[in-house]
Amino acid sequence: MSYAKAPFATRLSRSLRLLRSLWSAATQMRRLQPNDLNERNRLLQTAGSRMLAALDIEVITDSPAQPTPHPTGHLIVANHISWLDIFALTAYYPGSFIAMKEILSWPLIGTIERNNGKKKKKKKNKKDIDPINNAIAQSLQSGQNIIFFPEAKTSSGESVLPFKAALFQSAINTQTLIQPVALRYYDEADQRTTLPSFADVNLLVSFWRVISMRKIRIRLDSTAPIDPKQHQDASRFLLKDLAENEIRGHVMQDSPAPQATDASA
Repeated sequence: MSYAKAPFATRLSRSLRLLRSLWSAATQMRRLQPNDLNERNRLLQTAGSRMLAALDIEVITDSPAQPTPHPTGHLIVANHISWLDIFALTAYYPGSFIAMKEILSWPLIGTIERNNGKKKKKKKNKKDIDPINNAIAQSLQSGQNIIFFPEAKTSSGESVLPFKAALFQSAINTQTLIQPVALRYYDEADQRTTLPSFADVNLLVSFWRVISMRKIRIRLDSTAPIDPKQHQDASRFLLKDLAENEIRGHVMQDSPAPQATDASA
């Protein structure tokens, strides 16, 4: 893939700064008291912001630093494009991620997420899903935000893959607000780009692409929260459709291929 690359010195500097930020975050998360939710959120927001800064990534958003206070945590759902999504979301919505178990094996990032109480997603049948929904419900009721990617895999970012409904059940069980968040990536010319996508490459190739880009801007758009109590007889499929439509509307606003079906589908 041909594109204008940042100087080698810039790529090296970004790599070293990111490693230093990851190491610092992992060390602090190991020392964190398990029940100190406020301190954990503070550390996560700080870590997310520092990792983005280490890579010279700018986040453009009108989202609040945290969701509106609520008796329970928020179920935060977003489209999934890159491993950078984790940093961007954490900087604004600190919480525990529900994601593929492979991420837990990633160097340093996996350490941070294990210490953050990250839960593995292993969706094979209803017996696998019920314990995960129960664990999510407990976390939400304790005031912790839970973040997950309903597409269940990464896309190119030019469109949105169909959402999976299973984990939306936890919002019904706890009557929790659902916060849809749309992510879009832009290059130094402020054009939509698929380069940060993790859909068709391994972690090493994706990392090299990211640090090699001259500039990355992430657009993070939060829509109005979805309240299950406002939808009579709400099902997980209805809530899934509402969140997917909100996110898709933002992602497709300036997509370079608005009529195309995503190649990752």
